[in-house]
Amino acid sequence: MLPYITVLLLCQLAGEVLVRLSGLPLPGPVVGMVILFAGLVIRGRVPDGLEQTVKGIFANFALLFIPACVGVMVHLEVIAAEALPIALAVLGSTAATLVISGRLMQFLMRSKGGDTP
Repeated sequence: MLPYITVLLLCQLAGEVLVRLSGLPLPGPVVGMVILFAGLVIRGRVPDGLEQTVKGIFANFALLFIPACVGVMVHLEVIAAEALPIALAVLGSTAATLVISGRLMQFLMRSKGGDTP
């Protein structure tokens, strides 16, 4: 398990380094996930040990949200004062995501020759 946790952390570190060196406007962990994905695609499969490690992390995933929940509770006054802009941002981004995802799906289905409504 430890070697695969090391692989995950090294991918995250590589992502952080690439973002810092290149100035990409992306979070380092996201770039690290792309690096991990590319490595798995090149390898052709997910190693059993990595799969078991990730399942173990996902089994305790709720624990990773505790710091975020504590942060929300600590800054509840600020969130309450900015409730309208936060709500508008969440609703706007949700609507934009739905529209963009739907249009992309229609485009991809047309390009593959599938039927679209």
